[in-house]
Amino acid sequence: MQSDARGPRLAYVLATAGLLLLIWGSVWGLRYAPRESHMGDVQRIMYVHVPTAWNGLLAFTFGFVCAVAYLVRGGWQWDSRLEAATEVGVVLSSLLCMQGATWAKPTWGVWWDWDPRLTTTAVMVFAFAGILALRRFVDDPTKRAVWSAVAVIIAYVDVPIVYLSVKWWNTLHQDLSTPETVSTAFHWPLRINAFGVLFLMAGMITLRSRLASLRLKAELAPPLPEAAQVASPAVAAPGRLS
Repeated sequence: MQSDARGPRLAYVLATAGLLLLIWGSVWGLRYAPRESHMGDVQRIMYVHVPTAWNGLLAFTFGFVCAVAYLVRGGWQWDSRLEAATEVGVVLSSLLCMQGATWAKPTWGVWWDWDPRLTTTAVMVFAFAGILALRRFVDDPTKRAVWSAVAVIIAYVDVPIVYLSVKWWNTLHQDLSTPETVSTAFHWPLRINAFGVLFLMAGMITLRSRLASLRLKAELAPPLPEAAQVASPAVAAPGRLS
């Protein structure tokens, strides 16, 4: 029982640490970091937008590793981790698109533009969301695990394309954002929030993986035998007292 409790305890510690770091980094970015010279205060969304992008891609990368591990080594724990990583990755990537639209409106004048970075990101979100839908429709655990592992490997092809799209094509989106490519005054809140989202993501994946594992255990459990209806004749057909 101790090992069963250790996982959720660690997940809560990671999630709490992540939330505290996010609060710290966001307060720093919103209150103490200087205004960007060209975009002004709009630029401050970078402190959550960029960490969300990094960790969304990282979640899908972890899902890809789990998919390969399941196909090569087997083990239901990899299938549970794949489901958790895919789900968390879809949530983060959906938030990424919403944050990007919020940033795009005042800077580009539109909520959405079908440039390479945005288009490949949308394809990525729909591809991995489709894998989650696939898992809902397949009842057999073995088929579900194999099919979703193969689908994750195929969908993951788009992840490096999303990451490198701003280098490969002429795009409205700015170049890759890293602590080395932004001003020193901006990179500390960026780093803090990056670790905040990372820890929060790790906690969420750990908890979601445990839920998937418990559901899988119930699916794989043998059916309970029907209760034997054994009764004595006197009990089965009681006589009437005279």
